[in-house]
Amino acid sequence: MKKNEVFTYLVGGRAGEGVKKAGTVAMSIFTRMGRASFEMDDYPSLIRGGHNFSVVSTAADTITSHYMEADLMVLHDERSYLEHQSHVKPTGVVVYNSDEVGEGARGIGIPMKSEAKKYPPNPELRMGVGSVTVLAAAIGMPVNQAEEIIKKEYPRDREKNADYARAIYELIPSEVLGKFHLEKGTHQSSALTGNQAAALGAYSAGLDMYFAYPMTPSTSILHFLAAHMSDLQVVAIHPENEIAVANMAVGAAFAGAKTMVGSSGGGLALMEETYSLAGMVEAPVVFVLSSRSGPSTGVPTYTDQGDLEFAVNQGHGEFPRIVVAPGSVEEAYYKAAELLLLVWRFQTPGTLVLDRHLSESSHTVNIDPEKAVWADFISHDSGEYRRYEVTETGISPLLFPPSSELIKWNSYEHDEFGITSDKAEKIVAMHDKRKKKLSKLHEYLKTIKTVNVYNPGHPVIMTYGSTTMSVLEALRAGDIDATVVQPVYLRPFPVWEFTGYDRAVVVEQSSTGQFATLLKEKAQVDSLVIAKYDGRPFDPQNLALAIKEAV
Repeated sequence: MKKNEVFTYLVGGRAGEGVKKAGTVAMSIFTRMGRASFEMDDYPSLIRGGHNFSVVSTAADTITSHYMEADLMVLHDERSYLEHQSHVKPTGVVVYNSDEVGEGARGIGIPMKSEAKKYPPNPELRMGVGSVTVLAAAIGMPVNQAEEIIKKEYPRDREKNADYARAIYELIPSEVLGKFHLEKGTHQSSALTGNQAAALGAYSAGLDMYFAYPMTPSTSILHFLAAHMSDLQVVAIHPENEIAVANMAVGAAFAGAKTMVGSSGGGLALMEETYSLAGMVEAPVVFVLSSRSGPSTGVPTYTDQGDLEFAVNQGHGEFPRIVVAPGSVEEAYYKAAELLLLVWRFQTPGTLVLDRHLSESSHTVNIDPEKAVWADFISHDSGEYRRYEVTETGISPLLFPPSSELIKWNSYEHDEFGITSDKAEKIVAMHDKRKKKLSKLHEYLKTIKTVNVYNPGHPVIMTYGSTTMSVLEALRAGDIDATVVQPVYLRPFPVWEFTGYDRAVVVEQSSTGQFATLLKEKAQVDSLVIAKYDGRPFDPQNLALAIKEAV
């Protein structure tokens, strides 16, 4: 294959057949080759029996999204064959499990399941090992090297896994062996999901505690931090519900802990009252909103950007809110760190907006921890302590227990000491104090990068969040010369960066054009909207066609 050509591997089967693991191992193989890679997993809200597939796209130079048109497919069952056999490239190869896919199927049949039954227990899980073996053989990996990878990636029952891999390898026809020659790349990178990157970014900025009640697609942040609690020294806590999550985070911040919470739309809806509490008591807490298809339970395991208006308008009353939407896995790392810094510097809640596609997809990234910021704050030095001291900036010095000074955070309106007050002049003073903070926040944002601009050209395409990855890949796939404008900060919205933009093609995953509405309201940008709202992320090739048609 040419050096910058994209190679795509797709594996499909039932839940419980090791499909996701096979995708992860494929990602690992490509990463060790120094190639840029992107993995997207598709699965229903079922523990067993539903149709799962993983697709991994890789290139020697750069890649920002997956492609649905595959060079190599390995399909475990008839449903996978029926759903995906039309997605293979004209020069591609389909390998299917001949135990379940009937005669007349297009491609190469291998009895993967009956062969797996020779290596009990758990023959279903061993199917994924077979899928990785097919990939290894197809890219020219010798059988002994394939066995070593299988042993490393599947340490449980490793000898049987290796024996099964060898048996599958010997059943692969010669025309498949070494069919795809993949150039090695020069990337020295690691594969992370957006959730992992956000967790590590917050850790780099000084995160002390993470609170969450599991809700897809945010759950893996909790799992990741809990699994690495001893390494990172970040305490991960799973309270009884989302209300407890948010309240415990505010309480921990009162004691001086840098805290973050995470959920999806339904969970954050339960936290909304506490979000407002954080605004009133001036508590620095990061709320992660990893959105999925809604409303209500919606489609729990699929992606969507329908929570945008909900995210930027979180909480009741008037107080500064910071809403940040990273556009890539790598950016999720740096912006999680930056947001933790901002909530502490300005003592107000902030929301990190992810979505299922960004949260759970894996991408090879080059992260420099030295570039991450540290969440510092103004400390009280001496004298009588006033928690809500009115200052020129509106930002009050912080003091934490234990202390001989009285420290009072108050959800009611209050005076400078935190004592409840309904006096008119005190109400005005605290509103003005919070407005000063907002003014200073605006000033600060003008000193940092709040909008990404890629590929100067024409037309102008505006997008945000994970859709940025799809748009950038679509430009490459379609050889489109266009400017891509991606606001990272959604509140306060960086209107100062939108001078000169009056029209744009807007790409988003919302049925009502919420992002286009935000652009019109804040920056007076008129939009031609390319929308997708079926729960699936954009395919770059299809998106490229849509962009060309639009312009």
